[in-house]
Amino acid sequence: MGVITYTDEHTSPVLPARIFKASILDSHNLMPKLLPDAIKNVEFIKGDGQAGSIKQINFAIGFAKHHIDELDEKTFTYKYTLIEGMGISDKIEKVCYDIKFEGSADGGTISKMTTTIYTHGDFEIKEEELKAGKEKISGLYKVVEAYLIKNPDAYV
Repeated sequence: MGVITYTDEHTSPVLPARIFKASILDSHNLMPKLLPDAIKNVEFIKGDGQAGSIKQINFAIGFAKHHIDELDEKTFTYKYTLIEGMGISDKIEKVCYDIKFEGSADGGTISKMTTTIYTHGDFEIKEEELKAGKEKISGLYKVVEAYLIKNPDAYV
């Protein structure tokens, strides 16, 4: 089994608590609303969204299942594992995400995400594929950030 790990950071002028509530705690409601052409719906097929739950994201084409490993509303930390669906293949066993939202000196947020990809055998992921994945995640952050800036009373 191969292991590929990388870390990304995003900054935002929005407070950590608001970003955490919107993008993590209420993502099952907010994401289909913000991205209706891409995300049909999000449902919990096991649990209620806390650690141990399994969340299924149904896209316009395909789905992804996430196992919620850890959720800490006090430290704005969220860990989950992509276990099935888009992103999992005969070459990729699972993908683990470790996300933390921290306050920044300017009153905004620094979002730190460590991604660990577990591959079958010696399979190597191309740099372009990693870059494309990072850009998708960055795009999601920007959509949520834009919504929160436009709606200052949301998720307070």
